[in-house]
Amino acid sequence: MIKNATFNQAHLNSSKKIMNTKALIAEVTFKAIRSSGAGGQHVNKVYSKVVLVFNIESSKILTTNQKALLIGRLSSRIYKEGILQLSCDDSRSQYRNKKEVADRFLALIEEGLKVAKPRKKSSPKRTAILKSKKAKQMLSLKKSLRRKPSIERH
Repeated sequence: MIKNATFNQAHLNSSKKIMNTKALIAEVTFKAIRSSGAGGQHVNKVYSKVVLVFNIESSKILTTNQKALLIGRLSSRIYKEGILQLSCDDSRSQYRNKKEVADRFLALIEEGLKVAKPRKKSSPKRTAILKSKKAKQMLSLKKSLRRKPSIERH
């Protein structure tokens, strides 16, 4: 049995984010379902596991470039035409599970939208080159000492 759940966004106000988190959370669907595992009767009657469903393709907040970036980077987590699904059943409290899955979702989206800085090419430092040459000389000497001595007759 699945129930739709509402989400209190009070915990989002204190954190600084790149995008409008309230609008992003508004596009998310939360479902509360029965959690699995140990717990006896409590598990069988309480809907504490929270499943978050977000359709990247139909999002109005994200631009087409952001959607393409997220679909490319989160391809292993996305199924069915851009649907991202996360779940949390760590706590016995439905509210804590909602908060946890929402935080994970926002962190995942923020990480997926980060643009990596381009790598600056640099040449090896002089000391690193000298150190490498010295190591090669030592290795060469070590290997030359392993050889059988050559007997030269004149």
